[in-house]
Parts: sequence; C-alpha cells; structure tokens
Amino acid sequence: MRLTVFGATGGTGLQLVRQALDLGHDVTAVVRDASRLPAELRERVEVAETNVMDPQAITPAVEGRDAVLTALGTRDRGPTTVLSDGIASVSKAMTQVGGRRLLMVSAAGLVADTGDGPFTRYVLKPLVVQRLFRHSYADLAEAERLLRAGDLDWTIVRPARLTNAPRSARYRTERDLSIRGGGSTSRADLAHCMLALIDDPTSIHHAISVAS
Repeated sequence: MRLTVFGATGGTGLQLVRQALDLGHDVTAVVRDASRLPAELRERVEVAETNVMDPQAITPAVEGRDAVLTALGTRDRGPTTVLSDGIASVSKAMTQVGGRRLLMVSAAGLVADTGDGPFTRYVLKPLVVQRLFRHSYADLAEAERLLRAGDLDWTIVRPARLTNAPRSARYRTERDLSIRGGGSTSRADLAHCMLALIDDPTSIHHAISVAS
C-alpha cells in the first residue's frame, strides 16, 4: 500500500514509518524538518518537508494514497490547537483529492467509561489525568469532533500512557470502550495496531483503544 505518515519524526511516527517499511509499504513521511528523520529512513521513504497546517501544501503528500496516518502531537501544556488544526488541514487536503482512509492517534485518558475500573473511571481519569492534560485533551477532543463530523473513513486510535518498550504482539484492543487495567501502551504496539487497522472495515467510524 501507499501510506502517508504525519508526525513522522515523533516517537510513534518513527515506529509507523519503520514498521510500514518492514511490511513492504511505500511510505511518504511528512515532516517540518527533514534532518530530524534518521538517515537510514530518509533513504527509504519519500520525504515531504512542508507545513501540515496548509492544506494546499500537503495535497501532493496525500493524493493517491491508500491511507493516511496522523501521529501529530505537542509537548505544550498550555492552550493549543495544533492537533485540531492539523486534522482539519489533513482532512481538507484528503477531501480535495478524493482520499478516504484516515487513522488518528488520540489518547485513552480522554474518555472514562464502563470499560474502566471504578478507580480509573471516577478518580484517576477525571480528577488527575484529564486535569493535568486539560489543554491538550481539549484539543484532542476537538480533533475527534472534526473527524466525526466529516465524511472520511476515519478511525481514532486511543493508546494508554505511551512507552518506548518493544513490541509485545500481545496487546489488547477494544472498540468504543476503554481497556480495564490498560495503564500503558508501547509506541511499537500502537504502530502495529494502526497498521493492522488500515484494512479492517469494522474499525471505520470507531474509536479503538489499545493497551500493551
């Protein structure tokens, strides 16, 4: 398949690029600074050094692709619109060129539901996690809302706390439900899950939780 990865120089983005290449996919890596992409990967991918917030600029990077995967993120703890603006831009560019399949990294902490244990559902998530990350979660919630309001074949992927542990191949997933006891997700497992979901029609228009 022909895939495009946004946020390709981040921890999850690098895992997506590496694993996609290992699976034999053709990969376009969209980056702000191509020098941040490891040299061995720059030689194997098509690099698009451009501004993700400009739909016209990223149109060539999404045209003709089988799927687009976004691993955009920000380390800013203050008010931000990086994620929602990025999703709006990517969605607009894909719509302009007839793209359909879009997978986005979100966060498990954004939602507390019946899949969680009582402590996580009523204490940890609402009183600790969601307060600590209130600005980035507000941005993520808006990004999810924009996807749901559009007509792309989207899947939202919600990992737990991300780690750099190796791929376990024994991670758990749930559809439209949190994972009980799912305290962390390795970036390698997250990438593996996202790549597997591309061809899974049952994941379209759903949020998939993933925990290692």
